[in-house]
Amino acid sequence: MSDQYLVITSWPDLDGARQQAEAWLQKKLAASVNVLPQMESIYHWKGEIRHGKEHKMFIKTSATRVAALQREIRAAHPYAVAEILHFKIDSGDPDYLDWITQSTQ
Repeated sequence: MSDQYLVITSWPDLDGARQQAEAWLQKKLAASVNVLPQMESIYHWKGEIRHGKEHKMFIKTSATRVAALQREIRAAHPYAVAEILHFKIDSGDPDYLDWITQSTQ
């Protein structure tokens, strides 16, 4: 078992996603952030089915930083309800997992 997490969120615009990724990296809340190309999201909101464009973000962090990262996402996110999912990484290359931990200390 490891002490690293994959956190997933989405952002409505590329510039905003890049800006947030850099802020999280500077604060050592993340070791790495992948910002995927724009995609279409279809979702329920306030009784309607809606469509929107957004960028999925995959954030690698350590267990000690997950809560702070979640707070930062909530505080900066433009959506009323931000997608914030986190998954404990249960296996992976030991050197990469160690790098995540070292990068978020």
